[in-house]
Amino acid sequence: MTGGGFAAAEGGHARDDYGGGVTVSVVVTCLMAASCGLIFGYDIGVSGGVTQMESFLAKFFPEVSSGTKDAKHDAYCKYDDQRLTAFTSSLYIAAMLSSLVASRVTRTVGRQAVMLMGGVLFLLGSAINAGAVNVAMLILGRMLLGFGVGFTTQAAPLYLAETSPARWRGAFTAAYSIFQVLGALAATVTNYLTNRVPGWGWRVSLGLAAVPAAIVVLGALLVPDTPSSLVLRGDADGARASLQRLRGPGAETDAELKDIVRAVERARRDDEGAYGRLCAKGYGHYLVMVVAIPSFFDLTGVIVMAVFSPVLFRTVGFSSQKAIFGSVILSLVNLASSLLSSFVLDRAGRRFLFIVGGAAMMICQVTEKSDGGHQYTYVVLLS
Repeated sequence: MTGGGFAAAEGGHARDDYGGGVTVSVVVTCLMAASCGLIFGYDIGVSGGVTQMESFLAKFFPEVSSGTKDAKHDAYCKYDDQRLTAFTSSLYIAAMLSSLVASRVTRTVGRQAVMLMGGVLFLLGSAINAGAVNVAMLILGRMLLGFGVGFTTQAAPLYLAETSPARWRGAFTAAYSIFQVLGALAATVTNYLTNRVPGWGWRVSLGLAAVPAAIVVLGALLVPDTPSSLVLRGDADGARASLQRLRGPGAETDAELKDIVRAVERARRDDEGAYGRLCAKGYGHYLVMVVAIPSFFDLTGVIVMAVFSPVLFRTVGFSSQKAIFGSVILSLVNLASSLLSSFVLDRAGRRFLFIVGGAAMMICQVTEKSDGGHQYTYVVLLS
């Protein structure tokens, strides 16, 4: 996080004293920002289903297609193709690279502009993938999708944290995850329907990524930038207008705006910067948790399971249609658990959800080891 991001965060904490109410403008603005989760979720849901579609494999990866058809019992290890792996992983490599510069870009041009940029890149990538005639076009499209994901995942959560009322900040920031799950569910259902279309069904699945991308672009065009970001870039009048729009007509915003300005100025005077503060004495345990939580979450394999669940089901002997149906079940359970957690997040606390979720993962990992034949049950429980 850059100094600007830390200043914005300080401004967000400073606004806790005001306890801003939940206005219609706040709800609409936060939901539009949270819709950025749709594009990441759609990709998570669509890529695994498409990579095991027979029509897609026959056109771009005929060796894999023939290998799966010739498998006697299952298709285990038949998807071992470097180009197929490049198709899937190119998005995540591009997202990682773009995220390294996204924080600085977000600070320079604002959160709203970065969300708009990410939506446009995702829109272009979906168009290229839908019209792909070779693997190079597929990878190019996936890289554009990855750049879009990298930018939006940096800007959208920060936007939500800076605009949502303090009392409901957990619920509003959780909306990003809910939209991400909705995107994955939409993708898996799309795959289930298009898999029945011979020859070109995969084009529909990849091309319909333009729908969530268009929603993100439209939403970014309609929402204002955050007051903290505008103050950081020297636009005090724009920050006042944005804050007034968020708090509603007639709301008193002068004191809150002054608090945001003071927080930004204090961060600018701080020579250490955000990273320096994290490494300073007293912040060590926060730094450990900031690194450990996402790292160990990824190491559980949940993301891999979400992306490749159709391929997993296919490799153990399920038909293509049943494999995608298993992914639909996974997405539905994931959506239900995300909705439930958003309701209890601000009441039970983050620590409670970490304990419950971690315990469920541990139990299900052991269950999978002892009874590997019930893949549907395992994936549903792990989600």
